[in-house]
Amino acid sequence: MQRIMEHPILGKPQKGRFVTFTFDGRPVQGYEGEPIAAALKAAGVMIHRYTARRHLPRGIFCAIGRCTDCVMVVDGKPNIRTCVTPLKEGMDVKTQYGVAAKDKVEK
Repeated sequence: MQRIMEHPILGKPQKGRFVTFTFDGRPVQGYEGEPIAAALKAAGVMIHRYTARRHLPRGIFCAIGRCTDCVMVVDGKPNIRTCVTPLKEGMDVKTQYGVAAKDKVEK
């Protein structure tokens, strides 16, 4: 099992109902109210963003909202700290490339 059962700052997640959201255009499921990062980890997603300059992969690091390794584009807004942002049904979560989603990065 990949699911995070207790968060060091948020405590035990208050799991709501099982909901569907999208990650990079594909449907994924998690518990409403748990951190987005926890739902992604349970689904096997380890990379949340790529750095702007060197394009290095980043994922959960501190899991308490202090670093920026878990930031992603959520519902069109970049730089959302997914380790402390509660999951809601229908959210659109995208891998962040530099400071935006891949489809927003200039080529």
